[in-house]
Amino acid sequence: MRTAAQILAIVFAVLLAGVWMMESFLYRHPRLYPLFLLERRDFDAVRLWIVNLGFYNFTTAVALALGVVLARSGHVPQGEALVAFTAGQHVFLALVLLATERRLWLNTLLQGVPTAVLLLLVLL
Repeated sequence: MRTAAQILAIVFAVLLAGVWMMESFLYRHPRLYPLFLLERRDFDAVRLWIVNLGFYNFTTAVALALGVVLARSGHVPQGEALVAFTAGQHVFLALVLLATERRLWLNTLLQGVPTAVLLLLVLL
């Protein structure tokens, strides 16, 4: 796997770990209301979904990091497959996000563009 793909995978894994923290533990912070389109009265209603989504992002971060570790330790096809699948998954999820909530277009770009670049780097 190319060095650029490995670096981008790790950068995206770190970002996803940050998103995990925001979604799973910090989602009640007022500065995050606009990011999640939340209002204080919605916290109890969305807790189940937002915390669960945060842990999805955490497992995705782990998968990206594990893919890089595998590739660097001589298991290149397995590492590339894991990174490619995870990147492709996030490209797809970015499109779903855009289709379901157009107001989150910036989130869609932040999720979809880096992972599309990562996918291309791994596949080419």
